[in-house]
Amino acid sequence: MNRVWWKKAVVYQVYWRSFYDTDGDGVGDLEGVLAKLDYIQTLGVDIIWLNPVYASPDLDNGYDISDYEAVMPKAGTLETLDRLIAEVHRRGMKLIMDLVVNHTSHLHPWFVESRSSRDNPKRDWYIWQDAKAGGPPNNWRSYFAPSVWEWDPATEQYYFHSFAVEQPDLNWRNPELREAIYGMMRRWLDRGIDGFRLDAIALLAKPDGFPDAERPEDIRYLTNNPGLHDYLREMNERTFAGYEIVTVGEAAFVSPEEGLKFVGEDRGELDMLFHFEVCDEMPAWDMLRFKQIQRRWYEGLWGKGSNSQFLNNHDHTRQVTRFGNDGAYRVQSAKLLATMLHTLPGIPYIYQGEEIGMTGVRFASIDDYDDIAMRNRYAEEIGKGRDPAETLAALQPLSRDNSRTPMQWDDSAYAGFTTGTPWIKVNPNYRELNVARDLADPDSIYAYYRQLIALRKEHDVMAYGDFAEWPEWMDDSHLYVYERRLGDVRWLVVLNHGDESAELAWPAHVRGRTLRLLLGNYPGADGGVPEEGMARLRPHEARIYIIE
Repeated sequence: MNRVWWKKAVVYQVYWRSFYDTDGDGVGDLEGVLAKLDYIQTLGVDIIWLNPVYASPDLDNGYDISDYEAVMPKAGTLETLDRLIAEVHRRGMKLIMDLVVNHTSHLHPWFVESRSSRDNPKRDWYIWQDAKAGGPPNNWRSYFAPSVWEWDPATEQYYFHSFAVEQPDLNWRNPELREAIYGMMRRWLDRGIDGFRLDAIALLAKPDGFPDAERPEDIRYLTNNPGLHDYLREMNERTFAGYEIVTVGEAAFVSPEEGLKFVGEDRGELDMLFHFEVCDEMPAWDMLRFKQIQRRWYEGLWGKGSNSQFLNNHDHTRQVTRFGNDGAYRVQSAKLLATMLHTLPGIPYIYQGEEIGMTGVRFASIDDYDDIAMRNRYAEEIGKGRDPAETLAALQPLSRDNSRTPMQWDDSAYAGFTTGTPWIKVNPNYRELNVARDLADPDSIYAYYRQLIALRKEHDVMAYGDFAEWPEWMDDSHLYVYERRLGDVRWLVVLNHGDESAELAWPAHVRGRTLRLLLGNYPGADGGVPEEGMARLRPHEARIYIIE
């Protein structure tokens, strides 16, 4: 396994519009990120991942880009972004930018030209098809709409959109388009950023002929099509080579075997994979399934390519709500989930607010939600005659707005996020759950995250150590027990992911060995020399031992 700086890193995701607002318009901004850089630095992270700030009509929270080389006014200016890059670097951290090159906004000048006429030079920069039997070219649905095709009456053809109608897909088969993208990426790197998190990167290649799908509701056909890795290798050669950066690929519907094609250290494509086998395909906590997923990805990538570890982000419900206990055991559960993510193989990601145990929220009305995917699906279901209350209740648990409520800084109005009216409602629990409280409490979730991150910096075993589950508990639906091993160093991680106490019988191979407790999420836990008998674990208890 190659050893590079980012393999020991911890990534902190800043969803800037919900982070901190400095001008009172109710939307977070880049000045707000600048104002809170010391807070991020004190946590101990190495890389800040900044969600899209490019010029955009903002129909999909910045993922519909209308100018790749300008900053959307509500976020700030290029000058502000330059200062942010400089201040991040001054504090010894790196900044990577979220970049969408699968599609643009329908207001991007490229698409405006492309749709102006069939013979425009940029017509082929997007994907256009004739009607078939008086309707769309095939039966595919998009992520956000019932069809991937939208009719353009002016030029009498359909254009392709994997997401919203206002997000037309680029045609990566066009070499001029690819060169335009690569040039733009190089200019950002020359500006001083430290890499990219590449959104929806598995969607770049499209299949020949656009055949109908047998099951159009299973949208895997949008991803991982032939030609994709040719584009990624070319992208690496034309943009990444020669820069000391890190690249992260968001790839849906990938297996470990497919994932290795993106990040194999011998392939020259990307550095790190962001897959969704947990967050997209495991709606609620399932320990046995989670263990199986971790096992498969470890076996598929370890020593050959790098994976990411995360349970929430701006697209997925807060982890302590979705996968833990956000009630009586919120603090212990948040610490357990953090322990797990930071000690499993891969690079850990922290989504803003996760470090204080922020929770999901359920708004009373669809009008309170901004999530375009949720609103479109709600309208689609209501159009089929479904009951509005039932539809809302069904969509709430996995709404992307669960994780997009404003950062809870203190117990003042609007959680200290803004002096204006926030663009989305604040979680009502902000008076009891906020940064100010956590900073004042030496046993807080925030303090625990700092300890975990400090351990990663100090101990190579967290980044480079082999992973081995204790077989006695591989089939346990609450206990997760595993080791990380590097040379003579052996760490034991014991997790009781459940609302009940549990007993762990010490196996013969550790009896008589000294277990030194390195970190735990309950007071009173200790190590010692296990003899015959049991370790008693409290609900959502996590322990990290050194085996001596």
